[in-house]
Amino acid sequence: MRTERNLTRLDRVFARLDREPERPALIDVPRMSRHRVALLTGTLAFYLAIVWAVVTTSWLVRLDWQVMFFRPYQQWSHIHWFVDYYVVLGQRGPTAVMVAAWLGWRSWRQHTLRPLLTLGTALLLLNVTVGAAKIGMGRLGPHYATMIGSNEMGLGGDIFPSGHTANAVVTWGILAYLASTPRARRWLSALSALTALGVGMATVYLGTHWLSDVLLGWAAGLLILLALPWCEPLIARAEVWILDLRDRWRARGTAPAPAPAPVGSPALLQPRTTAPPQDEAPVRGSSSARPARPPAYLAPGPHTARSERTPVTPAGSRRPPHSDRVPRGATTSTARPLTGG
Repeated sequence: MRTERNLTRLDRVFARLDREPERPALIDVPRMSRHRVALLTGTLAFYLAIVWAVVTTSWLVRLDWQVMFFRPYQQWSHIHWFVDYYVVLGQRGPTAVMVAAWLGWRSWRQHTLRPLLTLGTALLLLNVTVGAAKIGMGRLGPHYATMIGSNEMGLGGDIFPSGHTANAVVTWGILAYLASTPRARRWLSALSALTALGVGMATVYLGTHWLSDVLLGWAAGLLILLALPWCEPLIARAEVWILDLRDRWRARGTAPAPAPAPVGSPALLQPRTTAPPQDEAPVRGSSSARPARPPAYLAPGPHTARSERTPVTPAGSRRPPHSDRVPRGATTSTARPLTGG
């Protein structure tokens, strides 16, 4: 009786991962739902509102100074060691390596480059947008503030918006964006949101960012995730181009196989030598009767004829050497003495 093997939880996870197609079927720009458009519009409005509130030195800047004077790292010093480790979840290097390792395994499993290309596109957008905003606004951090109550804008800083917070939103949110099932997408969205929230609060606790920096970092990371669907056609074309380039590179390294002969066609055999005419009989001993043999390979050095070689006595032989023996074919002037019987 044949019984089927029960699938384990790990087998079911692998089965869900294998649902990803080899290449994206949609090359055109996907249509965004009204909820996604509303969320994108609201996030963009929130981003601009935070920037305006900081530039005009409004109540948000006063709240930044109040939090800084509160000094959370002194109020709750017993959790300082934990926050120092937790804030690493927002650093670009460690998080990019961890997420790229997971997405690289998924790419190998699903035979597609889309996960890695999506991560690269998101990080590129993050570097361009957040980096340009940091350099353009030039805000100083709490530890380098010059005047109490000022917004510290345009002084050569690079903390507005918070790079740790935006990186946490994008890096961990890309896992939810690439989830294979709606349930996994919901769980990963909640987990990435909590991780990014904790990273932002950790930077405020350590005093490396203003509270408004963290708010703008959340908005900047969410805008990048919401804009990724418009990059899907570019990602699909890049994947097709890379795979075609790989196929051409493999074809260049392998030699083309000879074309097989058609079945049923007779093969023409050519003789090696031409037969002599019937009216001319081959002369014995002449060179035209038989083709010349190629010269045999000889080792370098002087060579002697067989008749001139001295016979070699095998090693271990008890037969005594004879001094009166001469090479075969040589003539001697003395006759060999006769022995009586």
